[in-house]
Amino acid sequence: MRGLRWRYTQLPSQPDDPLPGETEAEAEAETVPTAQDPDTEEAWVPTLGESKVLHVEEFRQLVPHFPPRFTGHSWTLVYCTERDGFSLKSLYRRMEGQSSPVLLALRDRDGQIFGAFSSTALRVSSCFYGTGETFLFSFSPQLKVFKWTGSNTFFVKGDLDLLVMGSGSGQFGLWLDGDLNHGGSRPCATFNNEVLASQEEFFIQDLEAWALS
Repeated sequence: MRGLRWRYTQLPSQPDDPLPGETEAEAEAETVPTAQDPDTEEAWVPTLGESKVLHVEEFRQLVPHFPPRFTGHSWTLVYCTERDGFSLKSLYRRMEGQSSPVLLALRDRDGQIFGAFSSTALRVSSCFYGTGETFLFSFSPQLKVFKWTGSNTFFVKGDLDLLVMGSGSGQFGLWLDGDLNHGGSRPCATFNNEVLASQEEFFIQDLEAWALS
């Protein structure tokens, strides 16, 4: 268990209303290695809250890769498997009414930490959505960030059974099943990413979704 002692804002419980189907958007991404600037990181450390997945230092390393207009803001824990259970439907429900970007952080059962930054809230969709600000990342153990390559726009797509981030030639940069128990990661054209997890298919130990406060 990670040793963070931060505060988080708990959102009120929401009823189990059926989720509406949504439509369009565009997407795709790319791979970019990490460069750290200690002075910048220290100046831009926002309040993340209490995380079981990310250490303070890991979050500091991620901050310089956020779009500039989002740096310096505090983040609210919208969804976590420890509190809300393992369910993609619940994740979507907790996202209802959100319009801010989302930081998705995961730890698999082998202890590997990885995730994604989505420029928009996650939602049910019939096609890909998002922008080129979306990226994937992995701590293996050093931070690697995989940004949009420009080769396609397959950023994010999801229904009640599957959430996908990045695609190309039938491969997904990151995918999660409807139970948020099982997922996978393979190199994809959107982000030119490496496999994010300890293996191409993995089981989820912890998952958190953070949105701007």
